[in-house]
Amino acid sequence: MPKILDSINSPADLKPLSLADLNKLAVELREEMVSRVTANGGHLASSLGAVELSIALHRVFDCPRDKIVWDVGHQSYAHKLLTGRREQFATLRQFGGLSGFTCRDESPYDAFTAGHASTSISAAVGMAVARDFANDDYNVIAVIGDGAITGGMALEALNNAGHLGRRLIVILNDNGMSISPTVGAMSRLLGKVRFDKRYYKTSENSKRLLSKFGIGNRIWELGQRVKGSMKKMIMPTTLWEEFGFAYTGPIDGHNIADLMSALEQAKNYSHKPALIHVVTTKGKGYEPAESDAINFHGISPKGSPKKNGNSHKVPSYSEIFARTVEKIARDNPRIVVITAAMPDGYSLGHMQSTMPDRIFDVGICEQHAVTFAAGMAAQGMTPVVAVYSTFLQRAFDQIIHDVALQKLPVVFALDRGGIVGEDGKTHQGIFDLSYLSLIPDLIVAAPKDENELQHMLYTATRCGRPMAVRYPRGAGTGVELDNEFREIPIGSAEIVRQGHDVAVLAAGASVAAALEAAELLETKGIKATVVNVRYISPLDDNLILEIAKDIKSFVTVEENVLAGGLGSRVASLLKRTDLNDVRLKSLGIPDEFVTHGTQSRLRANYHLDAEGIAGEVAAFAEDAEFSKQFLVSS
Repeated sequence: MPKILDSINSPADLKPLSLADLNKLAVELREEMVSRVTANGGHLASSLGAVELSIALHRVFDCPRDKIVWDVGHQSYAHKLLTGRREQFATLRQFGGLSGFTCRDESPYDAFTAGHASTSISAAVGMAVARDFANDDYNVIAVIGDGAITGGMALEALNNAGHLGRRLIVILNDNGMSISPTVGAMSRLLGKVRFDKRYYKTSENSKRLLSKFGIGNRIWELGQRVKGSMKKMIMPTTLWEEFGFAYTGPIDGHNIADLMSALEQAKNYSHKPALIHVVTTKGKGYEPAESDAINFHGISPKGSPKKNGNSHKVPSYSEIFARTVEKIARDNPRIVVITAAMPDGYSLGHMQSTMPDRIFDVGICEQHAVTFAAGMAAQGMTPVVAVYSTFLQRAFDQIIHDVALQKLPVVFALDRGGIVGEDGKTHQGIFDLSYLSLIPDLIVAAPKDENELQHMLYTATRCGRPMAVRYPRGAGTGVELDNEFREIPIGSAEIVRQGHDVAVLAAGASVAAALEAAELLETKGIKATVVNVRYISPLDDNLILEIAKDIKSFVTVEENVLAGGLGSRVASLLKRTDLNDVRLKSLGIPDEFVTHGTQSRLRANYHLDAEGIAGEVAAFAEDAEFSKQFLVSS
């Protein structure tokens, strides 16, 4: 029997379908997503919850003329399937394939590129103002989750939208979850609305009563006024109206007919922005995801929860972080951990259960998290801010102004530093060594393995200064872990392999690849000294200059943009000490955003794996044939 989905090549193909066909299409979309995402990996639960909403949006609106702005973008898989990308969906998150998020470069139906939360309303307000400047009349719709709406940027946008009063629709997709359960006062407010059955009962009774008379405009307007009065009596929904929005909801986000009706009403609002509160179930229609929405927020290929990318034998860097900080906190009552809606992403579940008063989840509010930590540090605490590298970018000014300028002992634990893989351009942690090391009085460290990670964290909590510890996504190297922590002197590097032909200075995860490359090079008679730099700021100037007395060829290796990173800092050192006889080659990320693909594929692409490093070093040593052996496949 042919599938309805097979006939959907654009949103226009939804227009003639019956409600029964649309409901059948929802089932087929979920089947396709489960099949493809369990094979490729991706953000399954979020997109499963937004299937009916995606159908209703594309049935009611005329995209790409009308603009749908998906917050974060990981809830957009059904949207992709309905907008001409069905045949390419098997390439989701694969190198050269579809992005796992919305992407303007990929399709005209993706109105805005998004991988970070809380941006949709700001972008939509901007689009609405641009539309009015052009005297155009298209619709602008922002779809934002209840977790993302707690972000300061979203609240700033709501405030501005209410002030401007432009025609705009905001859809609050409320499932009680971000990655972990949504926290905060806003979550409590939404929870009162979400779980109050009296409103649903009142709504259904009103609908049945009105249907007896037919839904004329006057009857509908009367019904809306009655419903609004009842809503205000029993629920705390006036917040949105005080922001200047016309509020509708809560609506069952899995009822296509109700969704289309609400969207049609909002479409006709001309004098103020509208907010539609939609209640959905994260993971809807796929029992494993419904019952475990946290782990099925993102899954690895073959359908298993990601577990931070670790194998069964080797713990992930995230797990080592969690074990270490919990152990340190047991011995030091001044230690607290702050996370921005990511306790599970940081494997902090055990610490949350055993030391709940020592972990603070502030929601998707990275800027607040940093200054919150600064306030604690100003009063004698030692806060550890656990945050993904790509998300800390959002708090750049707070790091400078509120932490470093005051020399406050805040520890930044930067997970997913470097190449992260399939999440792509918006999530690659390739800027942190640059944007952090330019800040005065901030120590920036990158441990070579998980054992050094625990010592670096211990050092950070004891140094009395602001310090960032950056480590990669996924499993550790499998080294043995020391039972006792020790401090690693600030600004000290170490030589981990001796040679006399070339010095390879590597940071973080690149140290292991550099050591493998050195072994390959030695088979051709090129002997490399490998340095574990450890501290990007401050650099171990003395060790580097000592090596430069005997070795005149340096290669730096980092999973970071070349501008402002390790290579730049070594080049600056050589220049200011007038070591003009030292040749320098820097390996890292060129001036571009890194696409999605496996970590191994991307490292090979940028010659940051062992073979690529060996080839580049050999070319630098003017061994062209040996270089070609390793670089031809990359």
